[in-house]
Amino acid sequence: MKLHDLQPAPGSRKPRTRVGRGIAAGKGKTAGRGTKGQKARAGGGIPAWFEGGQTPLHMRIPKLRGFKNRFKIEYEVVNIGAIGALAERGSFEFEDTKKPTKSAPITVNQDILRAVGLVRTLNKPLKILGAGELSVPLFVVADAFTASARAKIEAAGGVVNVLEIPSSPLAALGVTPDTAAPERAKRPTTANAEAVAEAPEPEADVVEADEPEAKAAKPAKAAKATDAEAAADTDDAEPAAKRGKAASAEPATAKAATAKTSTEKSAAKPAAKAAKASAATDEAAPAADEPATADETAVADATSPSDETERPTGDDA
Repeated sequence: MKLHDLQPAPGSRKPRTRVGRGIAAGKGKTAGRGTKGQKARAGGGIPAWFEGGQTPLHMRIPKLRGFKNRFKIEYEVVNIGAIGALAERGSFEFEDTKKPTKSAPITVNQDILRAVGLVRTLNKPLKILGAGELSVPLFVVADAFTASARAKIEAAGGVVNVLEIPSSPLAALGVTPDTAAPERAKRPTTANAEAVAEAPEPEADVVEADEPEAKAAKPAKAAKATDAEAAADTDDAEPAAKRGKAASAEPATAKAATAKTSTEKSAAKPAAKAAKASAATDEAAPAADEPATADETAVADATSPSDETERPTGDDA
């Protein structure tokens, strides 16, 4: 066989039909598309999902109904029966986790279950379901347990430990809450709200207990102040009465003194006139040489009545 003798098998290759090349070619004029219609037009065609005008299937499917929980937690689930079967077989007895006694519970967590092939990933939280039977005591650590799984583990002599993620940031190790976050202490979270509510307030209770006594003491102080004011008023009233009597007695004494002075004045007038006349004659010569000033005149006038009153009359002498 030569290279030029090689050819494809008969019927494996078929030439392409050339349409629209005239009537004689057999596929001319309409080129096999028929007469008129959507499929006869250039660029026309019907999509694969077209259903002849009725509502298509993709539009009939309800897409806007139902409820999808956005907060749903996707768990990695394991039945307690599968764990018990592997425990009876000794699959959990590793070199580093072997127990000295068979009565001690076997520790089971997500890492161990991943090692034996019961868990596919560690990115999801672990939940233990209660399907199956358990006769081996286990110490199971998981994120969630069903009620039946918890009951079966405890009935077999095991212990359940639930992993809890704190809902609020915690203080660093070795740091007291007072220095770590003072604002956090003022606003307690829901996790420790009950503990804060139950804790007694050290100083507030004492203040509230003392408030009634303080309120009772205030009226007593007010009563004492009122008594003191009343006593002060009575003390002030007595001197006022005495002053009133003395004031009423003073006008009578003043009237008697005035009457006596008027009698003395009337008797002393003739003697005063005579003395004044003699004084005027004695001072006439100097008055002619030096005229008296206004101040001296005013002084003389001011002193003359007092001299008259002070000089004793003839009758008193």
